[in-house]
Formats: sequence, structure tokens, C-alpha cells
Amino acid sequence: MTKMDDINRRILRELQLDGRITNTDLAQKVSLSPSACLRRVQELEKDGVIAGYRAVVSRSATGGGFTAYVAVGLSEHHKRNQRNFEKAMATAPQVRECHNVTGAIEYILRVEVEDLAAYKHFHTEVLGQVPEVASITSYIVMGSPKDERA
Repeated sequence: MTKMDDINRRILRELQLDGRITNTDLAQKVSLSPSACLRRVQELEKDGVIAGYRAVVSRSATGGGFTAYVAVGLSEHHKRNQRNFEKAMATAPQVRECHNVTGAIEYILRVEVEDLAAYKHFHTEVLGQVPEVASITSYIVMGSPKDERA
């Protein structure tokens, strides 16, 4: 198992900021030799600390850009209801994230669609058709001054 020391934390931070950074540049930023840096990155990958690399796509450049966070309450607190709800969200392409949370609701979703009309369709025809759903509260994103998701 990978030891999480300060150097590994700095490597992870740099890779989160720029997953395409060259090993030479990364090594320089974390004060390691390129070979030592590469060994650490490979170990982090092998141990699953680094789960993968991906492209961050600009939603507005691809015809989207409307984002909502949606708080969802279920009608009953049974494992069966959770499983059914999670299956429904797994097949909904508009749902980019689905988190089971504690508190007054059971789930928070991050939904990305083209515009308000597309969100209304999702709200009514997708989420509104899931029998386990008892409450829906939408929070429309107006801006994201800080977003560190990769």
C-alpha cells in the first residue's frame, strides 16, 4: 500500500491541477528526480490511489452549460427503494453525479443539460417518473467561481 507522505500529496495535487503535466515538470514541482517521481506516480496508479485520468470537457463549448444540483427525498427508507432509485439514476445520462447523503434527504444529484427546457424534461419525465421519489428540490447553478472536479 502506498504511504501517503507530503511528496505523494504534492504529486496528487499537481496531477489534479494538470493531469497532462510531463513527468519532468512534475518532478521539478515536487522536488524529486524524474525517475523517483515516475516510480511514485506508478505506485500511486498501481495501488489505485490514482484511479484514472480524464478530459475535462467545457459544457458550454459542447452545447450545454445548464447545471442543477437536485436534492431528492425518497418515499420510504428501505434498501429496495435506494437500489431502485440508484438504478434509475445510473441510466439517466443527464445525471453526472449521484450521492447518497445523510440529513433530511437521501440523495444529491448533479444534473447537466442543455438549457432550462431540457432540465424541465428531466425533472418531469425522468426524475418525476421514478416511483420511489417523494420530494425534489432544485438548485440552479448560476456560476462556479471554484470547481476543482477533474
